[in-house]
Amino acid sequence: MASSREPEHPNDRHVHVVDVERRRGRGARSNASGRFEKDVHEVFDDGWESLAELGAFKTEVFEDTAKSIIARNDSPDISFEASINPYRGCEHGCIYCYARPSHCYLGHSAGLDFETKLYAKSEAATLLEREFAKPGYRPSTIALGGNTDPYQPIERQRRITRSILEVMARTNHPVGIITKSALVARDIDILQPMAAKGLAKVAVSITTLDRHVARAMEPRAATPSRRLETVRQLSQAGIPVTAMVAPIIPGLTDHEIEPILEAAREAGARDAGYVLLRLPLEIKTLFREWLAEEFPGRASRVISLLQSMHGGRDYTPEFGMRQRGKGPYATQIALRFRLAKQRLGLGGERGAMRTDLFEAPGDRGKQLKLL
Repeated sequence: MASSREPEHPNDRHVHVVDVERRRGRGARSNASGRFEKDVHEVFDDGWESLAELGAFKTEVFEDTAKSIIARNDSPDISFEASINPYRGCEHGCIYCYARPSHCYLGHSAGLDFETKLYAKSEAATLLEREFAKPGYRPSTIALGGNTDPYQPIERQRRITRSILEVMARTNHPVGIITKSALVARDIDILQPMAAKGLAKVAVSITTLDRHVARAMEPRAATPSRRLETVRQLSQAGIPVTAMVAPIIPGLTDHEIEPILEAAREAGARDAGYVLLRLPLEIKTLFREWLAEEFPGRASRVISLLQSMHGGRDYTPEFGMRQRGKGPYATQIALRFRLAKQRLGLGGERGAMRTDLFEAPGDRGKQLKLL
């Protein structure tokens, strides 16, 4: 049964782990109410086996009625100033996803709700074309997937990401894609000619080469081997690919830094980057629940190493530290990554994408009329 009560403080909320059958194939173990909610909803056994009547968590997709589509930031930690997220929430269910807390702004949980209550921006392409047509618009590289994955499973049917790329291709607008999905290869027909003009690049996230770790950590994302094959397909099509080892989890996946970079380079990646595990807000509880269930023998070491890179805390929000940490272990990871990149010849080809080819919607037609 479900009940509600008012918590003394958001951090005092007692988290109930959801039955394994109800969350099978999902990443989070719980579904605590969002931090902005006045009432906390809990599931408990009333003695009449009511929990057995609760069904498994199923994916629901809602329409997002956004009025604008380009998000902008001035963070020194992020390599792009503009981004588009075709979806809110992400069915991949990655337990470490830094976007999870954003679901609380929608009145949902950062846990299982984030993976099952998704929002689709169906009018994204129309909104984007409208933005591009504004007289004062100035092009700069737009990142697809700065928050949630633009190629998560529902993109197969919704095709919102593809419709955005079609607008960018028509207007010669530069785009960078961040994904861990093999579905991005579907759009090579659009990305290949764009890349030939210096207008497209893709970053593929590869967190581990261990299929079992990946399945537990990223339950509905592509397997490591499929991601490497995707790197190969994109590279062979002439599309620049960066391998993102993100996040690196100390004590769990950090021993794979060199093998991941070697496999990515062999598949055709030209560059590589990394981000350390981040545990802000609700993620710290969700990750601990997952770690205790999946890797109980490593849990204390993982948390201890992570805290050693954040001054004894789970997370440090300061720019320059939140993604890389500091201290001996963080320095060691940075050095290993840099040396591996140098040895493998990754990097060195990075350059700004072209913005001088941009044609606002309608410009080409106007020029033809003048002729």
